[in-house]
Amino acid sequence: MTVAENTEVKSGAAGSAVFPGSDSRHYNYFDPKGKRATHYEDMTVDVQPDPERYLLQSWIIAFPDGRGAYFKDATAALSSNWHAFRAPDQEWERTHYQRQSKIEAMVQNVIINGRKAGAPKAFDKAWVKILQNHLGAWKHAEFGLGTSLMQAQRYGYTQMINNATLTNSSYKLRLAQDLTLYLAEIGMDIAGFDDEAGKRVWVGDSMWQGTREAVESIMGATDYLEQYFAINIVFEPLVGELFRSGFLMQTAAANGDFITPSVVSAAEADYERNLANAIDLFHLLATDPQHGVHNSALFQSWTRKHAALAAKAATGLQPIWSQPHSKPVQFADAKANSVERITKILGELGLNLPKE
Repeated sequence: MTVAENTEVKSGAAGSAVFPGSDSRHYNYFDPKGKRATHYEDMTVDVQPDPERYLLQSWIIAFPDGRGAYFKDATAALSSNWHAFRAPDQEWERTHYQRQSKIEAMVQNVIINGRKAGAPKAFDKAWVKILQNHLGAWKHAEFGLGTSLMQAQRYGYTQMINNATLTNSSYKLRLAQDLTLYLAEIGMDIAGFDDEAGKRVWVGDSMWQGTREAVESIMGATDYLEQYFAINIVFEPLVGELFRSGFLMQTAAANGDFITPSVVSAAEADYERNLANAIDLFHLLATDPQHGVHNSALFQSWTRKHAALAAKAATGLQPIWSQPHSKPVQFADAKANSVERITKILGELGLNLPKE
């Protein structure tokens, strides 16, 4: 029996169709992106079952209402082949753990060596307040985005989409944890450092309420690809990079802090990987031969919604740029860079940034 001749078999026993190469010891039952299947493809393609591919019966596990374990209408986006996506970073379970372990070792070494050298005591006093209040608040944004992606990955229709979303979540949650531990550790060297200030600022300071609204709107979205899109295509360039690269990493050294940029820098490398994955997926959907027009219109609507929230968030954070004693970068310049960045990202998908 060939795949094309399959008829649905409702059975508790797992079965598979006979397909070309089924008796081979090589993973050649799918079309690799290149000439030869990579280890990443061997470990991810078709790991998540799909009754439309190879299975004789319907879903082995289903919800009480009969819906399968995964369903295509978990997103408004459409695809003629959900299995075509391959993440450019080719990350799967083993490589992900290895990379995360290396990052954690680097972060811990930086913090330990910095504390041994007495670096936190040399931080400018105004800068200490910024770390306490605003970096302390930012960890809640990262945690919220990581939690959103953790929920979103459950609905990824293929293992490749699921992996890209889940590793993205893991990076965010790791950074939130790193920032929490970092602030707690340097707080032991700084008299009067308030570990709880970040939460109070996040919840009650007017500067952060736009960011809270943007993050919570993403968390409240019911479309998993909207969450993935909003975070990587919109929020990160307009707010995430703006605060991390456009403020913290530019301003820290001028205020006697050489530790924070190293701790935060891992997040920028994370985002480059997540962005590459996201652009590849959404470009594939935007150029889908059957559903490209529908998807492009959908993505533009997501852009309008989340860009407005992100712009409001960025504007709310503007006063932070004036708080350090040494101000090597201006908010207007950082904001211009973020707008240029998202314009290029959207351009790769054939989308436009709405005017504020």
